Amino acid sequence: MVLSFLTGFPAAVDSKGTESPVIIGLEENGVNVGSSKWIRDPQTGEFSPAPLNFVSDDPNQYKAELQCQVDDNALDKKCLPGQVQCPPREPGGKSGTPVIWKVAPKAVSNPTWIDWKSGNNGPSCLYDQKPEDVLPKIAARVESDFRNLPIKPANLTAQPSPHTLKGAETNIFADAVEQQFDVTLLGQRVHIVATPVEYIYSYGDGSTLGPTPFAGGPLPEAEWGQKTRTSHVFQQTGDFQLSVTTTFRGTYSVNGGPNMQIPGTGQVASPSQKVSVWRSITRNYADNCIVNPRGEGCPGVP
Repeated sequence: MVLSFLTGFPAAVDSKGTESPVIIGLEENGVNVGSSKWIRDPQTGEFSPAPLNFVSDDPNQYKAELQCQVDDNALDKKCLPGQVQCPPREPGGKSGTPVIWKVAPKAVSNPTWIDWKSGNNGPSCLYDQKPEDVLPKIAARVESDFRNLPIKPANLTAQPSPHTLKGAETNIFADAVEQQFDVTLLGQRVHIVATPVEYIYSYGDGSTLGPTPFAGGPLPEAEWGQKTRTSHVFQQTGDFQLSVTTTFRGTYSVNGGPNMQIPGTGQVASPSQKVSVWRSITRNYADNCIVNPRGEGCPGVP
């Protein structure tokens, strides 16, 4: 059984026929995977082996090693029977490779690699015989896939509502939450986190606010009418449709690996909400309603 595992992975070869920086193949004493150092491109969010002389802003470097790997040329045979099983994702598909992500400071020469603390704090599965190929492919797709996720829009609230007063501050705020999704891209398990970062408010009277990082928040009823970062003063009476569009930014990880930034953003519009703006009238009366209950302005007097 072990011999079959060791011989099941041909060496990775690039389009020019040269050996890839990531080695997956039979060596003298075992199988080695992810022997090169991995980087995150700050411009594209790609996670890939570091090209020669490449300079990145990320202070860390990464690599993936076989779960049971002892050193570059040996496997722990006692570990093999209990290693993570990576069955094919789809009928007729290829089995995955159990790996452990490693991280080390980029500035250190010949660093001591430590386990990357992933979501499950344990081994992960890679389902491509050339990990250096599949991760850039996922990075190229994840931006468009992110925009198609069923992200829940923010809840929009106005205080007071459904009626407010002309000339008074109406507190309008959005309640958006961070959301998590697990999807499969190119046979890999991809975990995506969508975080609200900006809001654009439309107050229905031609006025807007944003993009702004402020979502606003509720006020106690006793403080209604006070100005907030997202409140609005209506200058006319009538019915107005309030709306908000929330911008979400995302991160993703592949098979429990390090979190990487998703290029671009996604915008999600919330259902509009109607608010009726009324006007108030103030009158002064000289009558004492105790002395003259039928005086102008007294309760019950037309």
